Amino acid sequence: MTLFAGSTGKKSLDFINKLKKQGFFASEERLLIENAPFLGCVIESDNCIKNDDFYVAVLGGQYGQNELRNIWQSYQQGKDYLALIHGGFVLILADYRKQKLVLAIDIIGQKSLYYAQTSTGLVFGSHADVVIAHPDVSNEISSQSIYDYVYFHQCPSPNTIYSKVKKLEGCQVLSFQNELSLDYYWQPEFKEKLNASLADTGQELQATLVDSVRRSVTNIDETGAFLSGGLDSSSVVGSLSKVFPGQAKSFSMGFAVDGYDEIEYARMAVERFNTQQYEYYVTPADTVNAISDIAAYYDEPFGNSSALATYYCAKLAKENGVNTLLAGDGGDELFAGNERYTTQMLFEKYYLIPKPLRNLLKTCLFNLSDPLLKNKILFKGKRYIEQAEVPLPDRLQDYNFLHRHLAQEIFTEDFVQQIDTSKPLQSLGESYHRPESGASTLNRMLFMDWKSTLHDNDLVKVNRMTEMVGVDVAYPLLDKDVVSLSCSIPSDIKIKNRKLRWFYKQSMQGFLPDTILNKPKHGFGLPFGIWLKDHQPLKELAYDSINSLKKRPYFRAEFLDHAIEMHQSVHAAYYGELVWVLMMLELWFQGKKL
Repeated sequence: MTLFAGSTGKKSLDFINKLKKQGFFASEERLLIENAPFLGCVIESDNCIKNDDFYVAVLGGQYGQNELRNIWQSYQQGKDYLALIHGGFVLILADYRKQKLVLAIDIIGQKSLYYAQTSTGLVFGSHADVVIAHPDVSNEISSQSIYDYVYFHQCPSPNTIYSKVKKLEGCQVLSFQNELSLDYYWQPEFKEKLNASLADTGQELQATLVDSVRRSVTNIDETGAFLSGGLDSSSVVGSLSKVFPGQAKSFSMGFAVDGYDEIEYARMAVERFNTQQYEYYVTPADTVNAISDIAAYYDEPFGNSSALATYYCAKLAKENGVNTLLAGDGGDELFAGNERYTTQMLFEKYYLIPKPLRNLLKTCLFNLSDPLLKNKILFKGKRYIEQAEVPLPDRLQDYNFLHRHLAQEIFTEDFVQQIDTSKPLQSLGESYHRPESGASTLNRMLFMDWKSTLHDNDLVKVNRMTEMVGVDVAYPLLDKDVVSLSCSIPSDIKIKNRKLRWFYKQSMQGFLPDTILNKPKHGFGLPFGIWLKDHQPLKELAYDSINSLKKRPYFRAEFLDHAIEMHQSVHAAYYGELVWVLMMLELWFQGKKL
């Protein structure tokens, strides 16, 4: 696991010494840069080179002295030095002669980098906790990020829960030379052209994934893989077993609740690929035992309930001698595996109707009397047009809780005055519209999800939960070569005839079991709402946490009471997620002693 922190300015060494006294970087401490006031940092990594002119460290993967020197030389020559780095990474490059610091993360954002600008320089680190430890960085909470958290169930980049702290987005590079500048160093090229046959491209995908898995493994005896039984994790496990026949280890979570347990699919992959399988069934008691610690471990409030299963899966791996886990995250967002993609493409067909006819349909349906709207076909027609008229990406949030309720019903009056309720949609829009003008609607949604679903959510979940138990993680499907290949696949075969991941499934025919290829999507979903009905300790933890939120200046007490009441009613499933999100927010505050 790679941990790092650093700062420029006269307080850099004092900052590092403070962190060391607080217990950060207790393992393999190295003060790698000593020529403060320009830069001081502590890094748990051997991947660095330095002399009187420069310092270069790449955190993530294995890079020898020659490779790091090539990065420095390419930087000096004005070449694309970031193209020399593969996989998930953080780059720290200090140019002492120019008094310039460069920080960057990989194209998707598999790694995290937090930073804050102060009156004396720049503070940065792999955790927000180490950044706010600097004496010049305030831990003031951002009201906007509280709102964004309720909206997204996480705090989206580039902002953080702390007003003075930011974080890099995927494919961003930060330069600091007296002043701070940010840029995107990479842009996907969605070429939409299949130059080779479908079969050949499918074989190329398999081979590229196998190569990515091979690069991710340094010691197979200490390496394993998450296995949910879905397409992505099964593909990674299968590739691992192809590289290391008979030596691959796989780890799966189960739930003794109908509709949530997918162990049977994981076992099909185990049988196909002859892995050493390890399984654990998560219980409501496990939730009570771990959830407060999990909430506190995150740098920011985090409301993805599948973090619990990820934690116990990583813990199982660690207990069985594994120090690196391969995760299958990314396949849905690269190859179109989420139901919302087909739903939105159906709405986009509305714009194939000539505009005069669209206007006529809208006028007719929107002026129907209430008795006529009792007709299901007419009602659905009106509802379809209402939704289709909302442009992407805003339409994707049609069912968001904060679009179904006024902010004044949920938050206190003072809090509402401090926030901009349009910010979440603005953030999504910026990502959706960033690709070049020729990008398809589908590819824009995918690109947007690289940030909102992967970098800001799923990767944060897996990174922190594996780190919490002392395990490193790698994402073979998010390697630059796999991402680039996905960009060349035409949209009309990523999804074909409304069949999600059509190209990917065709590519994996004969490699994955047919049952897994055709299974419904699931993952490590947590049956929290079901457990909450019957498990009294879990109910007490959740409800007590929500009641404690009343002491904070964010939510109306009536809303918090209503959330509990609705969860106890016939709306338990719908409000179960809200209860979890609110509970995790309060537990995070308590864990951070804020």
